[in-house]
Amino acid sequence: MSADTATLIPLSAVEPAMIEELLDRAFGPDRHARTAYRIRAGMEWLDALSFAALDDQEMLVGTIQCWPIALISDDGQPVPIIMVGPVAVLPERQGEGFGMGLMAAMLDAEARLAADGSPSFPQVLIGDPEYYGRWGFNANATGGWRCPGPYEQSRLLARGAALSVMPANGVLGPWNPEGGIAGRD
Repeated sequence: MSADTATLIPLSAVEPAMIEELLDRAFGPDRHARTAYRIRAGMEWLDALSFAALDDQEMLVGTIQCWPIALISDDGQPVPIIMVGPVAVLPERQGEGFGMGLMAAMLDAEARLAADGSPSFPQVLIGDPEYYGRWGFNANATGGWRCPGPYEQSRLLARGAALSVMPANGVLGPWNPEGGIAGRD
């Protein structure tokens, strides 16, 4: 079995309990303490960019979620950005290409939305540069960005044409269109 035989469906078509079980298996039950959860706290995933992978037996084997967040510049201005992840694959199915298929599906969906006139936002994730570099993610623009919790600066990766106009310094947090980081003063 491989990603070639996978079926991709909107993540919203999957029972939430199944998603949580997959995430627990992929990242452990303590995953909620990770910095990425703090960054996107209180947000709902972006349905148009979030997918599930089913194998040829229609078993859930992987998911990708994307979230509306913001880079809050040091002068307090929120700039929208999309947080990619988690990209999760069942441990026993890793290495079969499901993660690559989910990433490709998300990036294809993002390109279709942009072609249809939707705004295109940069994307950010916390991950391995060696893996995510194949999709253009790197740490070139993120050296002055901060996260609300522990993280390795070299693993804070971003991609997108709009990175050239993003603030050089700021903190990542949930998107709050009224300004500032949602849930903070």
